[in-house]
Amino acid sequence: MAIMIAMRPAATSLALVARPSPRAKWSFGLLHVRAFSSSQEQWTSRKLVLYTKPGCCLCEGLKEKLQAAFFLGGPDSLSDVQLQIRDISTNSEWEKSYQYEIPVLARILSDGTEETLPRLSPRLGIELIQKKIAAALKE
Repeated sequence: MAIMIAMRPAATSLALVARPSPRAKWSFGLLHVRAFSSSQEQWTSRKLVLYTKPGCCLCEGLKEKLQAAFFLGGPDSLSDVQLQIRDISTNSEWEKSYQYEIPVLARILSDGTEETLPRLSPRLGIELIQKKIAAALKE
């Protein structure tokens, strides 16, 4: 099952949190899908943003691997990470910035600014993706 996310209005986004829920099914398992607006209280301090666009096979592949990585346990667990998926075709600034770079994964810093993470190779395994993201979030 594919999920297409369009952000309307710009202050609203969709967060994917790796917590089982019987209401939301995806191909790798279950995710708790929760919408929030930027004015609402944020419920985690570890936040990532994935910039994508419809029809991007690299974006879909990374979303699937991220989804699977969020379910892995261990010392590098990402179970408390909030992931926002932003469709660049819904925002001209995002499209101008990322049109040739997607998928782009960024972390949101405590002051609200974004820091782009190094590109993850589509050939990386899920465990390595989990470790790389966990390391980037610790910096």
